[in-house]
Amino acid sequence: MENSKYVESRLPRNGKEGLIFLLIVSIISVNTIAPIIVGLERGFSKAVYFETLQIIPFMWVVVVLTVRLIAGPIVGKLLPIFVGKTDGFNARVLFNIVLNVTILSILLTIIGTWIGMKQISLAPFEKFLHVWPRNFGIAFWIEILIAQPVARFAMKQLHVSQARKAERVNLS
Repeated sequence: MENSKYVESRLPRNGKEGLIFLLIVSIISVNTIAPIIVGLERGFSKAVYFETLQIIPFMWVVVVLTVRLIAGPIVGKLLPIFVGKTDGFNARVLFNIVLNVTILSILLTIIGTWIGMKQISLAPFEKFLHVWPRNFGIAFWIEILIAQPVARFAMKQLHVSQARKAERVNLS
């Protein structure tokens, strides 16, 4: 996108901005999705929520590593299959979210159960077809309505700030 005349201000433009974007999305996602899923599994109570808070740091590390090492590369290969060169920003973002949430929800339905149970077992596979669609739905709506819009807004604000700085430097 950098080479085109129009540079999208709502997306990261370099590695540092990509890291900021990832941190915003992952922190919001883990802190909302995990408590909702655990609450649905074990009941919504203060005790369950506080137990979930103890798991969240581990889940956050797993989410970031899974995004960077597994989902990101896979989505990078799949996205061009589904999105054409003439498709707009919203289509690209939507497909990116759908593909990422699909991959992550499949993996994290399994890994998250293991982390929550503090053991590796066949339990997530036994309940997978019942649990995964629910987890996908929760993650999809959190991503599309909260996490991604907040991260894109932060990127836009960052780019506005950078443009103002550059403008002041050019005027000096």
